[in-house]
Parts: sequence; C-alpha cells; structure tokens
Amino acid sequence: MEQAKMSHKGASFLFSRLDPTTLFTPEDFSEEHVMIGRSAKQFIEKDVIPQKERIENQEFEVVTGLLRKAGDLGLLAHSIPEKYGGLGLDKISKGIVGEMVGPSSGYGVAHANHTCIATLPITYFGTSEQKAKLLPKMASGKFIGAYCLTEPNAGSDALASQTTAVLNSEGTHYVLNGTKIYITNAIFSDTFIVYAKVDGVHFSTFIVERNTPGLSLGPEENKMGIKGSSTRSVILEDCAVPVENLIGEVGKGHVIALNVLNLGRFNLGSACMGASKYGLKKTLQFTKERKQFGKEIAEFPATKEKVAHMASRIYAAESVQYRTASLLEEALGDLYDSTDAKLVGKRMSEYATECAICKVFGSETLDYVADETLQLHGGAGFIKEYGIEQMYRDSRINRIFEGTNEINRLLIPTHLFRKAVKGEVDLAARVEEAVFQLSQSSMHGEEVFAYEKAAVDTIRNLFLLNAGLAYEAFGSNLIQEQETLMKLADLAIALFAAESVVYRTEKAITKNGEEKASLKINLTHTFLVSAMWETERLSRTLIAELATGEKRGKLIGLAIRECSQYQFFGKTVERNRSIADALYESRQFVC
Repeated sequence: MEQAKMSHKGASFLFSRLDPTTLFTPEDFSEEHVMIGRSAKQFIEKDVIPQKERIENQEFEVVTGLLRKAGDLGLLAHSIPEKYGGLGLDKISKGIVGEMVGPSSGYGVAHANHTCIATLPITYFGTSEQKAKLLPKMASGKFIGAYCLTEPNAGSDALASQTTAVLNSEGTHYVLNGTKIYITNAIFSDTFIVYAKVDGVHFSTFIVERNTPGLSLGPEENKMGIKGSSTRSVILEDCAVPVENLIGEVGKGHVIALNVLNLGRFNLGSACMGASKYGLKKTLQFTKERKQFGKEIAEFPATKEKVAHMASRIYAAESVQYRTASLLEEALGDLYDSTDAKLVGKRMSEYATECAICKVFGSETLDYVADETLQLHGGAGFIKEYGIEQMYRDSRINRIFEGTNEINRLLIPTHLFRKAVKGEVDLAARVEEAVFQLSQSSMHGEEVFAYEKAAVDTIRNLFLLNAGLAYEAFGSNLIQEQETLMKLADLAIALFAAESVVYRTEKAITKNGEEKASLKINLTHTFLVSAMWETERLSRTLIAELATGEKRGKLIGLAIRECSQYQFFGKTVERNRSIADALYESRQFVC
C-alpha cells in the first residue's frame, strides 16, 4: 500500500528531473479550493484588518473573538477530520488558507499556530478518545491550542529538553516540572502540547489542559513585532497530567515534535508568501499615487526593476508552496484515520527537505519584499499610519520560527546524504552522471521551454558535482562542515525554486499558448537569471574550497561556462519593465 501511495520520493528533485504530469500549480485549483480561498480572504479583509489597531495593542479578547468567528466559518477546521467536527480538506486547502491569513500579522500567527502545530499532534497521533474530546472544540475555536517545545536551554536542540515527567505512585498521573519559553497563544490557550522527558530520559508528548493545577504563565513578552499574538512562558510546577493525556508512546515524542514541525514549516512558507503579495500590492498602490519630479514613482525605470524582481520572487515562492502542498497531500491525504504512528511519522518526514525550503525561501522572500516595500515608500515607510513599518518588524520573526533558517539549511543537504548512506540513493552514480552531462556540449531539444529546462538541469548537475566534492573531502565528518552544507542548501533551494517556476510556466504554455502565458514567461526568465548567477557564485565558492590544483581550475571553468549559457533571456530591461507594467495595471500580484 505504501509503495503504491508514494509515487514521489522526498528530495528526489536533487538528483532527477521532475515529471511535469505530476506537478500541481495554482492554475490547478478546484472550485472548492477557490471557494475556501475566497472565504478566508473575505474574513481577513472584512473582519480582521479593521481590528488591526486593537490587535496590535494586544487586546487579546479581539483575537479570541476572531478565532471563534474563523471557527464558525470553517477556517480552523481544514486539517481536522470530518468525524471530529472538521472539514478534512487536503493540504492544498491548508496552503490556501495559510496564504490568505498571512497578511494579518499577529492574528495570523495565532491562527496558523493553532491550526497547525498546536492541533496536528492530536489529529495525527492522538487516541480516538483524545480526538473526540478535543478536536471538535479546536475546529470550532471554542478551544485554542499552544505548542510548548522551546526551553531556556533547548531551542534548536529540542531534544535537550530539561522538563521532566514522573509517573506518580498510583500510576494515574505524570507529574511535570519545567519551563517552556516563547509560547505562542499562551494567554488564551485551552490546550498545551507539552514535550517532557519521562524520568528525565524518555522524550514524550503530553496534552496539558489550561485548568490543570501547577500550570501557570509568565508575563507577556515585549516583542519587536507580531504584538497581536500572545507570547509567554509556560511554567509547570508539580503539574499532574492524567496518563490518558500522553500522546503516542513514552520516548517517541521526537516523532511527533520534529515531524509536525515539517508541516509547520510548510505552513509558514504559505503565510510568508501571502504577506509578500500584500506588500507588493501596497507598493503598487503607493508608487502610483506618490509623485516626484513631476512623475509617479511608478513610472521610474528603477522602480519598475524593483517591482519586477519582487514579483518574480513571489511567483517562485507561490510555485514552490503549491508544488509542496500536493506532495504533502500525496503523503498524508489518506492518513486522517490511521492509528499507525510509525507510518504517519514516516510519511510526515518524507518531504522534510521540501518543507524546509518552503520555510527558508518563503521567509526570505517576505523579508526581501518587506525591505523593498519600505524603501519604495520612502519616509512614509517609517511612519506608523502607512502600516509598512509594522510589516517590516513582523516579517523578521519568520526566519527564526519553526527552526531557524540556519538549522533548516543544514537539514536540506543532510537528508540527501542520509538517504545515500542508507542505500536509498546511489549518490556516487548520480554525481558521475552529473559531471558527464556538464562536460558535454549543450544540446537543447525542440520541446516547449527546452532551453529553460536545460538551465534547471545545469543547476542540478552543479549541486550534485559539489555534493560529490564535499563528500569526497569530508566523508562522514561532512555533518560538521556547516559552511559547506549551507552553501549546498542554497544550491538546492535555487534548484527547487527554478524547477518549480520553469515547469509551471511550461504547463501554462502547453495549455494556453505563449501569448497568454507571456507574463509567466517573463517572471520565469527574471527569476531564472538570478538563480543562475547565484548558482555560479555558489559553485565557484564551493569548488575553490573543495578541489585543488588542475581539478579546481577545470571545474571552476566548467561551472562558469555552463551557467553563462543561461544568464541571458532576451533584453532584461525591457522584460522587467513589461512585468511591472502588467502589475501596475492590476494593482496587485498577477501572473
């Protein structure tokens, strides 16, 4: 059953070409997808945005009221099975709601945290009794959830947790002691997913309800941004938790904690992509209204270039998110009712690489867009009433949430090397084939977008070349070479994003023709040029570090030769002005 279900394998994009017939894009949305997106967007625009000032002022009763209204609309229920009061929708719907909620700042953080990492441990790993008791309330918004993993001495190193759980002499309760810090939704949560070590050794997962004696909260943290979300410490002092509130098995908490975070990373990427679209929309509106030197700022070529680069990056982020959403649905779509925790954990971890890329690429896209949005607003961007300074502050946390971007970068190539060690991927053969292809004269077929697909192949081959050099240089010690791993991760990110946009656009051309797909073509070319320059820079840096003598010079020359073929797609200035003009006509992101 498992083999039949999983037609893809996680991280396979690193060593094999995408089968375009399997690619899901936003153009493939069903009527149901469109409807839930419209519902979520209307809720944010009509109910949440008008309350922005009160939310920012930490009037948390406003946030809880909005969460309950979201529950009434079904916007908290997309990832909860129907039998437990949810909608049981696919991961594409989850991504759509995440995107629409993304621009709503502190409210969006509370919403996303509740529907993802605070609910999914129960959804996928809870007992039928736990699900029946809690999930209907979480789907409706009657109960709000929090996820308690981080501690004063355990952040990225989550398994270093010092919170303990000891079974009492009657065998009826686990007594928890410890402190969790930076807990989102703390002040208004009814359920806390708490990770603790049974007998100080066995990392495990517990549901701790709000009224449990021994649970208390620290003061509200005074944060730089996302002020509308509650962030407090959760303090456990001889907190007696019924044994039936253990999720899964004793000592298997890591299966829940780390795998649920994969979905959290995907979810965060969706929110960042939605917020990026919002930032671009604000930019388009403001630069059309503001005049300098007798012209709209929007008319200046330098402005148009900035707009085009923001849009091309958002197009890539959107392509990455919905491609990954489809992969996650393939892996998890039939597991809502599964009681096989081992299978659920395995499926959740399969696309850990892709989820990490969603998180890194999405959060860095939002930071880039927020920065350029502020820049194009000029002094107005620094003034509170325009809302850009809040966007700028709020965006920064996303590179820390759900595992820092540094940690996620280290994970991306590590997953591939682990597959190679397990014999799941013949990395040596893949590297040898990549080097062979790079050394051959480039041959482009006659099919649609053949040149662009060859560019993607070049990025993949250079990733494999450098992965091979790294493994050859460091062997089993490669995991300690963080500088190398992070550069390999950046190559992998460039590859996944470039492949996602190229094949999405090819699909559009095949269906609608080049003329109707012209904006997508331009966005793809602008993004691909940037990706190829980045690929060349990273490859030259890695080869210079990892190779020596004649081999070094030969390989650097090979990287330059191959990348330089794909760094020019027509006239760049003309293309970027065309992109900007199309966006100004719509006053929002379109493709």
